[in-house]
Amino acid sequence: MLTGEYFVLDGALALGVPVRFGQHLRVVPVMDNGSHQWVSLGYDGLPWFEGRFSPQGAYQGGSDAGVGERLEGLFQAIKKQRPGFWQDKSALRFEARLSFPREWGLGSSSTLVAALGLWAKVDPFALLADTFGGSGYDLACALSGQPVLFQRRDGVAHYVECPYKPPFAGHICFVYLNRKQDSRLGIARYRKQVKEPAAAAEAISSLTLRFLQARSAEAAARIVQEHETLVSRALGLPTVKEALFPDFPGAVKSLGAWGGDFAMAISTQPGEMTRQYLRSKGYETVFTWAEMAL
Repeated sequence: MLTGEYFVLDGALALGVPVRFGQHLRVVPVMDNGSHQWVSLGYDGLPWFEGRFSPQGAYQGGSDAGVGERLEGLFQAIKKQRPGFWQDKSALRFEARLSFPREWGLGSSSTLVAALGLWAKVDPFALLADTFGGSGYDLACALSGQPVLFQRRDGVAHYVECPYKPPFAGHICFVYLNRKQDSRLGIARYRKQVKEPAAAAEAISSLTLRFLQARSAEAAARIVQEHETLVSRALGLPTVKEALFPDFPGAVKSLGAWGGDFAMAISTQPGEMTRQYLRSKGYETVFTWAEMAL
């Protein structure tokens, strides 16, 4: 999510960009005694979760009870939309494989919900609402092949695809901050701190439209700085630039839950110079727009 942050929960217009990294789901029948098998593979091909489920999708055991119970929740949410879905279903093997490290926070849950929804032919947004929750912007990105404008209206997710590639794309870098943030804790802080979310959401929507219209890195950096200042004041937290990159010659914007995951750096200098700057600060995982955006 390039713009919007937590305010998307209260109707702010957000700009989301699908990334090249994702998750693949393969489902095949197996010769078994009726139990479904699940294996989750990391980007290195090694399993990080394995579990077994009853013919009706109930978790029977595996390497991580918490993960197994969340998958059971997804299976039951599918059943809610399609009550007879698991009836007489032959034993299946589910294999989910990430193409990025889990700690990057690039949507391991949303891509899984999207993939399961498509496989089971159910509404992925209802699946998300009945399980993980959240605004649904990341699900819209997972289902789209290009950037999206996303907004929740009356609690319902709406999005349209927009062929967005800024003319200053060569001046943008994305940096992993080596810290995984819990989005649920971030949302809880947002709910506690922000007293007038509707007014702030309107201001954020205006910044989203202005960012879309920006034609230069200099103009985009000014808008990003306004966005960061607004969110910083609302949450009572320092901006990522103040905290980590005070001498960066441009703007740095948090992406996702504040304080972790990725940040976006925009400068009038070429992207490679920004990459060198970020690496000089000890941050090795840095991508240009072309390397990150789908």
